[in-house]
Amino acid sequence: MRSRARPDPPQPPSPARLRAAESKLYHRHQSQSASTLLRGIRLQPLPRTNRMVATGGACLAMAAATTSCRRAALRGWALGGGAAARWRRPLLPEGCVLRVAAGACRTLTVEVGGRKMELSSGKLARFADGSAVVQLGDTAVMVTAVSKTKPSASQFMPLVVDYRQKAAAAGRIPTNYLRRELGSTDKEILTSRVIDRSIRPLFPAGYFYDTQILCNLLAVDGVNDPDVLAINGASAALALSDIPWNGPIGAVRVGLVDGETVINPTRKQLSSSTLNLVVAGAPQNQVVMLEATAENILQQDFCHAIKVGVKQTQNIIQGIQQLVKERGVVKRTVQKLYVAPEEIVECAKNLASSKIYAVFTDSGHDKISRDEAINKIRLETEEQLKEKFPEAEPYEIIESFNVVSKDIFRNLVLNEYRRCDGRDLTSLRDIKCEVDMFKMLHGSALFQRGQTQVLCTVTFDSIESSVKSDVISTAVSGIKDKNFMLHYEFPPYATNEIGKVSGMNRRELGHGALAERALKPVIPQDFPFTIRVTSEVLESNGSSSMASACGGSLALMDAGVPVSNAVAGVAIGLITKCSPENGDIEDYRLLTDILGIEDYYGDMDFKMAGTNKGITALQVDLKLPGIPIKIVMEAIQQATAAKREILQIMNQTLAKPRPNRKESGPVVETIHVPLSKRLRFVGPGGYNLKKLQAQTGVTVSQLDEETYSVFAPTPIAMHEAREFIRDICKDDQEVNLEFGAVYTATITEIRDSGVMVKLYPNMTPVLLHNSQLDQRKIKHPSALGLEVGQEIQVKYFGRDPTDGRMRLSRKILQAPATTVLKTLSDKNSIVLGGTVPQSSTSSQ
Repeated sequence: MRSRARPDPPQPPSPARLRAAESKLYHRHQSQSASTLLRGIRLQPLPRTNRMVATGGACLAMAAATTSCRRAALRGWALGGGAAARWRRPLLPEGCVLRVAAGACRTLTVEVGGRKMELSSGKLARFADGSAVVQLGDTAVMVTAVSKTKPSASQFMPLVVDYRQKAAAAGRIPTNYLRRELGSTDKEILTSRVIDRSIRPLFPAGYFYDTQILCNLLAVDGVNDPDVLAINGASAALALSDIPWNGPIGAVRVGLVDGETVINPTRKQLSSSTLNLVVAGAPQNQVVMLEATAENILQQDFCHAIKVGVKQTQNIIQGIQQLVKERGVVKRTVQKLYVAPEEIVECAKNLASSKIYAVFTDSGHDKISRDEAINKIRLETEEQLKEKFPEAEPYEIIESFNVVSKDIFRNLVLNEYRRCDGRDLTSLRDIKCEVDMFKMLHGSALFQRGQTQVLCTVTFDSIESSVKSDVISTAVSGIKDKNFMLHYEFPPYATNEIGKVSGMNRRELGHGALAERALKPVIPQDFPFTIRVTSEVLESNGSSSMASACGGSLALMDAGVPVSNAVAGVAIGLITKCSPENGDIEDYRLLTDILGIEDYYGDMDFKMAGTNKGITALQVDLKLPGIPIKIVMEAIQQATAAKREILQIMNQTLAKPRPNRKESGPVVETIHVPLSKRLRFVGPGGYNLKKLQAQTGVTVSQLDEETYSVFAPTPIAMHEAREFIRDICKDDQEVNLEFGAVYTATITEIRDSGVMVKLYPNMTPVLLHNSQLDQRKIKHPSALGLEVGQEIQVKYFGRDPTDGRMRLSRKILQAPATTVLKTLSDKNSIVLGGTVPQSSTSSQ
């Protein structure tokens, strides 16, 4: 029998085979579930075998994403732990085994403003590209970051940030009919915008890959606001992921309590703070984003708060950098960054630079004519570029022209100190103001600055019309309602466009919130109306939100609102020249009152509003990954000078609030209703009040036990309300009764429980109970021979303190005592206009 030869021992795979297997793993599945999770997988040969093992923190995801039987792969991982997981039809080369290693959880604590903030990663949401949990006190926020590996069809950075308030995190259940979280609230949208503005400038230029940041509240303690934690969580999630991002950043909230700066103040501290400043900073004390509301604080206090905030952000940045170092994060290599090729840019420069320069230096152009001239040059240049570079992609042709026009525009400012409309760097555009546009409006103003035109109107309504926050927002942020609001509208015709006119978008909400924060500090706290300012942008060529603040201030004064000071706002732009080696800013120019094109081609949109005394609101958006504090301080100084110049122009139209509100405006009066007459005034089930509101249009709200507030939209409606109240109370006139006096009462009705009596003709009958009719116990008044119309003597013992009912007794008079019969005089019981009767209080 011939023996079989023993086969040769298996040889380990060659390095070329390893690389081929890795490439096959990565390119076999280009879907989001596979390709984004296979990064970081490494194949290694097992000793003395021809089998390979895949290792890495994302091996579990790789097993699930690269097999035809994902459940079997997950089961093998779950049962085997660190052992190899096998599956059917593997995508690895024959004989390969996937060994799964769980990722380690990392936790780091940093000290910010004397309080400890905890950063952790690796435990929750491990399928995301990046995930982080940030906790301060008992408030915790989880933020995830996911970015696709295939570029988006849109030719811009498609970043989406969603901040969602979870009811369970606040220990509440939503109060809507589905009892679950539905659409986004204003608070959620505004917080999402703040996070977006903080992280967007740090993405690489030309990174057009769909990226989503989700912020979920895990727990809210009602003490620490979670929005700043969400910014830090987004920074940590992006830094710990393989998504290309030039972070990290850090964010803190700065308050000013009793003249002292407080870092990340609690809700109670923030309620008494004159400053609410959110600072997002980058390494080396760079500023990335600013958002502030201030109670008209001084410029030097504001600048000091910014410096303190930026310094505190460095501790958070260092903590995130340490986590990244421990994790050993390696950023992915993207397929392509959408930047213009140098050769096409150079060709576009030769073809169009002189024409573009001529347009930008012609100050006779306005917004429309300038855009038309540039578009004409664009079309001619793009056609020539397509002929010369037929294989170039459409985006490369378009972006090449954009690069050339942007460089020419910026060089004009940097080198020649020239702006396209002929102004110098610190000049304002022409400003015109008008007030009292329409007589029927409670207040109105038209503010025109250059080609930016805003119509602002003021409307008064009852306190009941104030904005009521939902229970979740109340639990998270502590804001219950507000009686001042500003709504910003930006129709498409403002920029010579057509579009769908629908609900408010995120941009309109953000611009309106900025103008509202600018005006709110000057509104009196005890104003008896809810105020709504509507700002409609009729023309837009830059800084319509600051024009809304100026127009809103004039409209409030026109309406007679006793504002403490007039408010004005201005936008400051920035043009920089950066070093090609390290990206540091070598030179820069600050521009006052920027145009739309200066915002588009510039590096910063710095909006500041305030009074002659101080600052009320600030918002800074950057396109750079950070600017030095020095530039921010100069921008504040330049904005302050421009703000004072604008206020001088506004004061020429209307320098102070009108002493009285307009005759067509609403009226508020108070009504004193004694407890004894409340049922008569309100009516059964509130019938009288409902009828009053339906017939006259007034709104009645109760201030305390005996005082009601009546709001009428017009003086005529208030007059009708007075007549209505007199009609329902005319047969219920009460006289001045003396405690312990004896009066003659007339029986109007016999009941089983007693008799109904009147002390005077126009009085509502009151019950004299059987127990108070006689010394003897009786079950029915007929036992005493009492009849309707009979007059009896009763003694008055005041009113019941709980329900206001009159207390009378006939029984007490049967005992021997000296009694005096009193004479009654008529007096109204319900008083309009807020005057409380004094003479009746002692006797009732």
